[in-house]
Amino acid sequence: MFKVLITGFEPFGEDSLNPSQALINAQQQLQLTGVEVIGCVLPVVRYQAAETAIKAIEIHQPDLVLMFGQASGRAAITPERVAINLDDYRIADNAGHQPIDEPIIPHGPAAYFTTLPVKAMVEDLQQAGIAAEVSHSAGTFVCNHLFYAVQHYLAQHDIPSGFIHIPVLPEQVTATNPSLPSLGLEPLIAAVRVMIQTCYHSKQDRQIVGGSVC
Repeated sequence: MFKVLITGFEPFGEDSLNPSQALINAQQQLQLTGVEVIGCVLPVVRYQAAETAIKAIEIHQPDLVLMFGQASGRAAITPERVAINLDDYRIADNAGHQPIDEPIIPHGPAAYFTTLPVKAMVEDLQQAGIAAEVSHSAGTFVCNHLFYAVQHYLAQHDIPSGFIHIPVLPEQVTATNPSLPSLGLEPLIAAVRVMIQTCYHSKQDRQIVGGSVC
């Protein structure tokens, strides 16, 4: 049985929902033949998010780790390519922490790359009719902190892992921001199923265009 750990976050900021938590709540719909999907909801709290995820990895010993987080304003599913060793929070996390220009791991590497086949994931999503593109910045908030810390931990383990940002749910679009891009839960579930299948079948990424001009 191929075991997949997926993580999502609780709501944060002014939102009462988080699409990544909705994914965890719908994890039974993510099950595929020969695949066991395990969900884990993380606090939007510096250090605690990564500690919770790493503990789940140690307990479940997955073959694949997919971490998800909300990216308000993005219209596509965006697998992240790079995590940087920097906490610089525009807003406070859910415990009130707001570090500025601090390393996630002192004296750690400047960055870690994903070990997911992100270009293959994006190509397969696009072929399935789902908007997707490679992202080269996971920001400097808790999402990036989690991404970096988990990649640092898994650098000593042969487990593919990475972070994927997803749009908000339609329920999060408000009258004050009616043009906010969103994605429904059903297509989001379909997208995650595609990405799991891609990671299961693609041990190496595809040599296709996925960069940006600026």
